[in-house]
Amino acid sequence: MAALLSIVSSLLVGLVLTVAPWTSVWESNWLLQLWAGLRSIVTSGFARGAVTGLGLVNLVVAVIDLRARLFAPRRG
Repeated sequence: MAALLSIVSSLLVGLVLTVAPWTSVWESNWLLQLWAGLRSIVTSGFARGAVTGLGLVNLVVAVIDLRARLFAPRRG
């Protein structure tokens, strides 16, 4: 059960981190309204790409974990 929860959470985090930087939600973040200097950094292509890269890493980890669980030799 814990393995399934780990796989699902990695998939969800990966999807959110991959998609969120390229939506309007990323730019209308209330934290960016409080700290205007941070806005130019967070909305830069570099920051968006870095966050997307982390999301892709999470997706790859989830797929590797899922594959390991599905094709693992059975004990017993």
